[in-house]
Amino acid sequence: MRLRDLATALGRPVEGDGEFRVRAVAALADAGPADLAFVRSPALARVLAASGAGALIAPPGLDTGGRPTLRSPRPDLDFARAVALLLEREPPAPGVHARASVAPDARIDASAQVGPLAVIGARARVGPRTWIHPHVVLYADVQVGADCILHAGCVLREEVSIGDRVVLHPGVVLGADGFGYALDETGRPTKVPQVGRVVVEDDVEIGANTTIDRATLGETRVRRNAKIDNLVVVSHNCDVGEDVLVAAQSGLAGSTRVGRGAILMGQTASAGHLEIGAASFLGARAALHKDLPPGSRVWGAPALEERRWHKSIAVFARLPELMRRLRVIERRLGLRSARGDSESEGER
Repeated sequence: MRLRDLATALGRPVEGDGEFRVRAVAALADAGPADLAFVRSPALARVLAASGAGALIAPPGLDTGGRPTLRSPRPDLDFARAVALLLEREPPAPGVHARASVAPDARIDASAQVGPLAVIGARARVGPRTWIHPHVVLYADVQVGADCILHAGCVLREEVSIGDRVVLHPGVVLGADGFGYALDETGRPTKVPQVGRVVVEDDVEIGANTTIDRATLGETRVRRNAKIDNLVVVSHNCDVGEDVLVAAQSGLAGSTRVGRGAILMGQTASAGHLEIGAASFLGARAALHKDLPPGSRVWGAPALEERRWHKSIAVFARLPELMRRLRVIERRLGLRSARGDSESEGER
């Protein structure tokens, strides 16, 4: 693609040779003379000077050494968009593979593709231009919208509904039973039937081996444009808001509600029936035990407000020194016996 055409598609101005042909994309340090790379700021000037990139996406005013350049206030974002344009895949050939199993009353749009060994259950619906990869299983009454991609090994249980342009990576499971049990008179767990469903709205992307459980009653919902990483657990009756980001190995206990635009970093966790306010940020391994108002920033287990957490960590690193000083003070005040001193030495 010509750099000029790419600039037009992105709505960005081009400096230098607009006829430059972009053959591939690469990281700034690894790029060659036919590659497009991006640079965020002058802090990377040394890497930029050594780079072999033939063309760049760079912020206004940054000297790129006379190379053809797209000017952007967000080079990282426009680079991502450029990659999507340059590497856009050809749509799959429509049709149902001869080795797929499709229920007689299932409805598959003529423009969709269903791969080998996929299973499409009774009354299931697959929308236009959707791509069902091999070994995908759709139970009865599943609804799949238009322009979706369901990668190999995904399982959508009965009555799951996903919208348009949804991407499910390998091994995603939607609609498994929630972890619901009640203790009987003898204290033994008795299963609570999980009779709700899962609804995934438009433009959602869900990472490999992530599981989203069906509701006990009602629905578990993932709202428009949410992005969920690999190995995440979303439990029964959760509500994940629009534009939410959930990083890998995180877990939401039952009936957690996540407000629009919240960001949950890796290995975060919430207790059940909590509200995470819109635009909140949970740092890696944060463990939430109470509701968060909108715009909160928390870290740690249990989760603390960001500044308080940083101060606590600074104190924690000094605990051995503070304990030694405390023992000296106690001895001087006669509050610590020799036996106590020896015990504390052992504890160290």
